[in-house]
Parts: sequence; structure tokens; C-alpha cells
Amino acid sequence: MQEKVTQDHINRILWQAADSFRGKIDSSTYKDYILTMLFIKYLSDSYKEKVEQYTERYNGDEQRVQRAMSRERFVLDELSTFGYLYSKRNDPEIGEIINKALERIENENTGKLRGVFRNIDFNSESILGKAKERNAILRSLLEDFNQLSLRPSQIGDEDVVGNAYQYMIGQFASDAGKKGGEFYTPAEVSELLARLVRPKENDRVYDPTCGSGSLLIKVANQVPNKKIAIYGQERNGATHSLALMNMYLHGIDDATIEWGDTLANPLLLEDGKLMKHSVIVANPPFSLDKWAMGFAGEGNIDKKFKMEGSLDPFRRFEWGVPPSSKGDYAFVQHMLYSLAEDGRMATILPHGVLFRGASEGQIRKQILEMNLLDAVIGLPEGLFYGTPIPACIMVFKKDRKRKDILFIDASGEDHYEKEKNQNKLREKDIEEIVSTYEKWETKEKFSSVATFDEIKENDFNLNIPRYVDTFEEEEPVDMVEVKSNIANIKDELQEVEAQMEKYLKELGL
Repeated sequence: MQEKVTQDHINRILWQAADSFRGKIDSSTYKDYILTMLFIKYLSDSYKEKVEQYTERYNGDEQRVQRAMSRERFVLDELSTFGYLYSKRNDPEIGEIINKALERIENENTGKLRGVFRNIDFNSESILGKAKERNAILRSLLEDFNQLSLRPSQIGDEDVVGNAYQYMIGQFASDAGKKGGEFYTPAEVSELLARLVRPKENDRVYDPTCGSGSLLIKVANQVPNKKIAIYGQERNGATHSLALMNMYLHGIDDATIEWGDTLANPLLLEDGKLMKHSVIVANPPFSLDKWAMGFAGEGNIDKKFKMEGSLDPFRRFEWGVPPSSKGDYAFVQHMLYSLAEDGRMATILPHGVLFRGASEGQIRKQILEMNLLDAVIGLPEGLFYGTPIPACIMVFKKDRKRKDILFIDASGEDHYEKEKNQNKLREKDIEEIVSTYEKWETKEKFSSVATFDEIKENDFNLNIPRYVDTFEEEEPVDMVEVKSNIANIKDELQEVEAQMEKYLKELGL
């Protein structure tokens, strides 16, 4: 009987494999090679074990084995397997050999894996260096992965591979710092968003800035057997490929993940209009500069929108055009226009969206008057890669029956765990936020329900401290004790000065 492979063992070998690249290439780039090789190893080991099982079942009858394998999730030929690539590890053309294997995998599995490898090049001189250095890196990478078994009989649960993929994405995001936030939302924050939107079977779920797809997977995991329809769009090509692989490793074969700029060119359409979704979750880039360049090219974006009418064929910005230097409300409006009439949505945003004025203030007012905002949740600082600033979650709902808005301030030190490089939400912190939201509770120094009139009186400013009082009164100072302490300090100081004077005289100074 084969020995079981643990999650920790897989994670450890994967992180060791990254040593082949460290010091040579930025981690935000080499992650693509590590994660692609993990994907190939998983496909190869799974396929090889299935072939062995069918060969034994059908007593070596190759035709019956091939027919059985054609009904599996994916197809591999011998030249596409990890074993073949490993056997060619010393070949001077190893980079091109890997590229051709990837191409064959795509061509053999066009329905599920079309385009998954189009943004990865194992023979790139500009990224991996000249032939000698490149070949050494790839040889080492193949040798590292050869230590790893991802056979289903040894890992037991397919999600072990998916979990390893998530682990590596998280490690790379941490290592990449600021760039890491572009492709990964911390797992605990993703879990919080997933629980807030409460997905149901057969929901259509959408993330317009899906990165590596981890947030969508957290939402899918809330539903038994992942029986929901997954949609996403990602503008970074390499990250888009990671999202496709990530979905597949988590057993989500029918996800629709498009590649392109969501604001300038939304690709999830029905009958020429934005596709509607019952659930939307997102962590858009904070205050994206030049977000509207795809609409109007160079020049004053705000003026062009006003002079020429809406340059957006989907008319998403009729409530107001966000400033060209801050794209937060561009994403919010896109999502609200993509939300079904009974839909709910949760998105992570910088606190500035709660109180900034000008066009953003006008958009915020429109959203509030249309009764679309359900809750505002302040998060602790230091949760996100690349930025120490705290963020907030805005929860929206269509067809709201109430006009009040719940404010939660979860930024206090007792609502998260401090860690060296990055703070972390604990399970109890997530549960407290979700429970308070679902019960619509007012809790002292944590949450408050504000009426629409109260918000209107505040000129539609949503800054959380206006509604949740977290002020802690300081203990009264005992002035008699302070006076006594000062007197004692003076006495001690006189004694020290006298002693010092004595030492100076002994030294003849």
C-alpha cells in the first residue's frame, strides 16, 4: 500500500522548488512557472493512475483502456506527461519541449483547458535568461517536482492539490508585497465576503476583478457540491491563466473566466447587455489611476464624458463619472449594473469611498437614495498585501425592504490577530461580523443601525465613526498621587546628583 502524502509535505516541496528561481527572477513572475508545473504534475499523476487502474481492470486490452480514458475529465498523450518532460530535463531545448507539451494539453482538452497556458513561456529568454541559465533553472525545477507524488490514491482528497495551489498563491502574494494584492485576496477576508453574500444552489456568481480566482472558490465552497455558476474577468494574462488552473484543481470545470479589462471592455454579456448575476464579490485595485483610459485615450477623461455624453456603451456611469485618478466607484457602478434584481454583493474598498466628495459624493448619494447599500464594515489595518491601511467592505442588495444601514467597526485590536508581517482575521472575528450582520444588531462600540434620515443629515457621509462610537474614556488621573510621584523623583534626583559630585571630586575633576 502506498504511503499517504500530507498537505504539509506537498507545501514544503513546492516552496523548496521556488528556490530554483529565487534571486534570479521576481517572485511575482516566477510564481507562474511554479504553479503551472504543479498543474502539469497533477494532471500527469492523476492520468497515469487512471491508466493503470483501467489496464488492470481490462487485462491490458488497450482499446478498452483508451475508450475508458476518453471519458475522463481530461486527456494526455505521452509527450505531454511530466514523466516525459523529466526524462528530457537535460535536453538543450527543454524550454521548447515544455511549451509544446502545454500546447498539446490545450489542443487535446479544448473544451476545458482552452487558453490556459497561452500566457506562460518556458523558453523565454527575457524572463528566464539565456539558454545555459534557463536550462539549469528548468532542470532544477523538474527535479524538484519529481520528488512530489500527486497520485489520487496517495493524496486521498483532490482538494489537497487545490489547497496546495491556494497555499502557494498566498505565499507568493506575501513574498511579492504590493504586487501580491493584484492576484490574491487573503483567505480569511475571502471567507468573510463569501459568508456575507450567502450563496445558494444555482446562483450565478461573478467577480469582475477575479485575480487568481481564490475569492470565487471561497464562495463556491459555501454551496454543497459547488452547484453554482462561476463567472469572472481578469485583465492580467498570466493571472487569468492561474485562475483557470485554480478552478480546475478545485473541481470547477465549467467556470467562465474572461481575459480583458472589465471597465473598458466587459466580456460577460447577454444579448449585447451586461450579464446579470445573483451574487457579486470583488476586491478591485484600490483607487485605480487612469481607469478610463480604455474609453477616451489621452486627455481629460471627466471632460470627455461630459462633452460627448457617456462614452460607455453600457451606460454604467449615469450616476456620475468617478475622477480619472480614482476608479473605486467605476467598479462599484459596474457591479451594481451587473447585479440581478434580487442580487447581493460585497466588495472591498478603501475608506475614502465613504466620505470623499465631488463626483464620488454625488455617486454615493445616488446609491443611497436608490436604497442599494445594506451595510458598511470597517476592517483592521494590515490585512492586505502591500498596504498597511485598513479597508472596508460595502454590502449592497437589490430589492431592499429596509432603508436603515448597518455599520460595523471591526478595526479594533480585539477583533484580529497581530502577526509580524500581516494581520489576520480569526474564525471568531469572521463569525462575529457575519452574526452581527445577519442579526442586524446594534452592539456597543462595535455596530450601529443608522436611519436614512440620519445619514442624510450627515450629508451622505458614511465615515464609520459618525455612526459607531468606539471612544474609550480614559481612567481619571489621581493628581495627589502624581504630585507625590514627582516629589519622590526630585528627591531621588538630588541623591544621584550628590553621589555624582562625590565621584567627580575623587577623580579630581
